[in-house]
Amino acid sequence: MAAGFLTRIPAAPALPEEARLADAAWAFPLVGAGIGAVAAFAFAVAQLLGLGDWPGALLAVLAGLALTGALHEDGLADAVDGLCGGVDRETKLAIMRDSRLGAFGGLALVLSVGLRAAALVQLGEAFHAGLALIAAHAGSRALLPVAMRLLTPARADGIGAAAGRPRPAAALIAVVAGAAIAMSALGPARGALAIGLAALTVAAVAVEARRQIGGYTGDVLGAFQQVAEIAILLVATPP
Repeated sequence: MAAGFLTRIPAAPALPEEARLADAAWAFPLVGAGIGAVAAFAFAVAQLLGLGDWPGALLAVLAGLALTGALHEDGLADAVDGLCGGVDRETKLAIMRDSRLGAFGGLALVLSVGLRAAALVQLGEAFHAGLALIAAHAGSRALLPVAMRLLTPARADGIGAAAGRPRPAAALIAVVAGAAIAMSALGPARGALAIGLAALTVAAVAVEARRQIGGYTGDVLGAFQQVAEIAILLVATPP
């Protein structure tokens, strides 16, 4: 269920009618690690072909986009358009549902892709960049169940509300798994720092989303993942 939602992999298990995405939230970091591994493979192949760091970094980002269908990037753009462009709660939520891309959302996408690619260029070597990608994709998705648990949906319908609320055990398993993957990939100290900074970044966006629209939407969850992924990749870069 987690793989079917977070990626374009046609995974549609036979589930009872009352099953919700929140029931599979514990597996988010595991799916994220798989996405990161695909992106890492793309980066390694690009380096083996001698394409250089920047083409390799952009291809690694592209591999993640292709596998996920730009799910989180779409959420980031819509969330930023709504939070930055609306004048009141209802207008902000309406903007988030509008499929058109605004200036704020466009800038957010450019910065997201640019910062992630720049971090990979700074890492340079395919092995360490690959580990950073696995840590970033796993760790960023590990924080989503916690956000879904602590916040409330901003509207009664939509993906955010339909997904349900993860159980405390599922949120805890997700965080532990994401932290373990990040610390294994980046080392205990840097991995812990990366997860901590990602959590603080998500918390800052969550506070603003709660203030402006009263909680989260599916788009806001996408923004959480994006800012967390960027934070982890930036921490992973050498000083």
